[in-house]
Amino acid sequence: MLKFFEYNWQVRDEWFDWCRQLTIEELLKNRQGGVGSILYTLFHIIDVEYSWIRGIQGKEDIKVEFADYNTPKKLKTLSDKFQNEITEFLKTDLDEVKEELVAVPWDKEKYIVDDILHHIIAHEIHHIGQLSIWSRELEFKPVSANLIGRKLH
Repeated sequence: MLKFFEYNWQVRDEWFDWCRQLTIEELLKNRQGGVGSILYTLFHIIDVEYSWIRGIQGKEDIKVEFADYNTPKKLKTLSDKFQNEITEFLKTDLDEVKEELVAVPWDKEKYIVDDILHHIIAHEIHHIGQLSIWSRELEFKPVSANLIGRKLH
């Protein structure tokens, strides 16, 4: 499971680098489809991932505001901070908890830990696809989504 999180984080970091070629206005511009702008999409990915992981851990959801992280540099700092905490959790024996049911405050259903972890991975891949489309619309080469050839554990 950790390998797929590392894949997503590596691709996400490459998107942060990709963002350097655009102005802040372009990064914040509301776009067709998705959750809004390029930067808000990256924020959304980070926020959703962290919220679900905290939910699995039985911890309170920490609300972060986009207005506090509305530049690539600030978002990268947030992403790195959350990744450190998530990595420690993912290094635990997940087999012990993968079939447990989890309740989260934003949903009335309960979900199995293993399904949540797979959802987090798929959710980011979905939004990375949207970023790729917007990249092409802006006539820039998108970040490669290839898993093969990446140096992952």
